[in-house]
Amino acid sequence: MPRFFTGDVLGALKAINYTQGYDSKEWKAQSTTLLSGAVEEKPNPIQKLAISRVDSKPLIAAAHSDGFVYVRTVDSTAVSAEPLHEWIETRLKPEQRYIGLGISGRRVFSCTSNGALRSTVLPHEDVGASTHTAALPMRLFDWRMSSNAETFAYGGDEVELSVWSTETAFTLRDEASNSNETRKRNRGEQLLPGEVWRAKNVPNDGLSLRQPVHITALTYLHPSLSASHHHLLTGTQAGNVRRYDTRAARRPVADWKGLGKVGGVSIVEKGLSENEVFVADRACNLFALDMRNGRVVYGYKGLAGAITSIAPSPSLLASVSQDRFLRLHSTLAPPSQAGAQQEHKGDVLDKLYMKTIPTVVIWDQAAEGLQVQPPANYRDDDENEADDDMWDNMENVGDKKGRR
Repeated sequence: MPRFFTGDVLGALKAINYTQGYDSKEWKAQSTTLLSGAVEEKPNPIQKLAISRVDSKPLIAAAHSDGFVYVRTVDSTAVSAEPLHEWIETRLKPEQRYIGLGISGRRVFSCTSNGALRSTVLPHEDVGASTHTAALPMRLFDWRMSSNAETFAYGGDEVELSVWSTETAFTLRDEASNSNETRKRNRGEQLLPGEVWRAKNVPNDGLSLRQPVHITALTYLHPSLSASHHHLLTGTQAGNVRRYDTRAARRPVADWKGLGKVGGVSIVEKGLSENEVFVADRACNLFALDMRNGRVVYGYKGLAGAITSIAPSPSLLASVSQDRFLRLHSTLAPPSQAGAQQEHKGDVLDKLYMKTIPTVVIWDQAAEGLQVQPPANYRDDDENEADDDMWDNMENVGDKKGRR
């Protein structure tokens, strides 16, 4: 059954295992603390979590607010986390934070809001760890790695969406002698060394005024075999969700306005179903979006706290929020035909009180045994057809009496 990992404001790492009861709507959560956090007087929040599977075992990386990062292996029962490697990002300045963390094989990538990019190759057998660093533009808000780790993307405050070649970025940055000069060039049209594509600002508004660039969230939409062709989605402080096709244009191919109702968009996350995206704002609004047309398919009700992180998995979605709850949600794929009415909608299946405010949640990426029973009132077409056949084959009572 589904398992999620959470980090909180005190720096604790927890595993949450869910089991489904006899009733399809009944879910039971079991929480296990893998690593205890700091004391409340000196909190050290986990700002980012990342997970990968090496030799079928979960490999978890956690980035703390003080720059400390650790990588641990978790056993199949999720009762212990064995240390593998750790380090401190010394370039993380006060008032800055981690905005991105990813694992690809035995390589861990991290990025901070002031542009400190790091690649760490984990130790293996007799080979020790190795590290490469690079400098990106400052004032970043989000950083994501592609599914194959060949590219990464970032965006921020007056920093347009940009896609980079991972290997080239580290190679050329190690050889660069003047990082200040390259940062100044970032505002121009010329691509930086390692940069393969950069977005262009949307046209001026109705008053011919320049629209500010303030990207608050982003995600890759599809895996790509080409380093120069990607589909990406961004959220802005103005509440807009924009879709980009790097091969089609530098400006967004779709701009859906006003989706983030309160404080702008805080989260955009690709779901596991086709054309499915989840979006959250700075308050307690969380909804599923059809990325073919930008239409809200359904929203979740009863959320009382601002959403801080979400983790999609097959048929389920986990979210954590400022009200100290982890919520388990059901998900339903968008209709097969764009614009069609969605008959069934996602719902909140369970609420788990976490005692301390959770900051981030991730799915453990194990799909084995994840078979979610549909709601009791849900009937698909195959079941309806089977029922029709059963009734057609039954003898009519009135006809039987007439033959006596």
